[in-house]
Amino acid sequence: MAANPEPAADERGNLLSFLAHQRLILRIAAYGLTDDQARATPSASSLSVGGLIKHVTQVERSWIDLVLLGTGSAADYADGFLLRQDQTLAGILADYALAADETSAVIAKIDDLSQPVPVPKGVPWFPQDLDAWSVRWVLSHLIQETARHAGHADIVRESIDGATAMSLMAASEGWPETPWIKPWTPV
Repeated sequence: MAANPEPAADERGNLLSFLAHQRLILRIAAYGLTDDQARATPSASSLSVGGLIKHVTQVERSWIDLVLLGTGSAADYADGFLLRQDQTLAGILADYALAADETSAVIAKIDDLSQPVPVPKGVPWFPQDLDAWSVRWVLSHLIQETARHAGHADIVRESIDGATAMSLMAASEGWPETPWIKPWTPV
């Protein structure tokens, strides 16, 4: 059942399971949307479901690049929140799945989650008095970042058509209707 993360036998598995679950919750917000609906910004913010998925994909890749001792890049930050007309929801969902696979492959090759990850200097929201995070911290941060944006996507999605995460999950997984949950159906 996708309503909870899969149990894991160790810390690495647990962190990856919680990250995978938050990715699923974010993806659920896009369930049944058209490309135009995925671009829609129906709430008080300028966020769209498609833009949020695209952003989280970009952020995850940036953090994994840091784990690999890369430098990351802020060049595409603003574009990362937009599902452009030349992009499709299916395309960004496929790219998000690819980023998840890339993350899993990188983390699988790391022997020790305490391995240092350099803190980029000159980024105003990063601590300037810290030299490194750990891979463990990066995974925890990715869980936090994904969960934050999954919450944003829930609000945006509910503003589009009234659908909520649980009703979308019920629909996507084929749950039967119960007195407390009715699977979402397109209007």
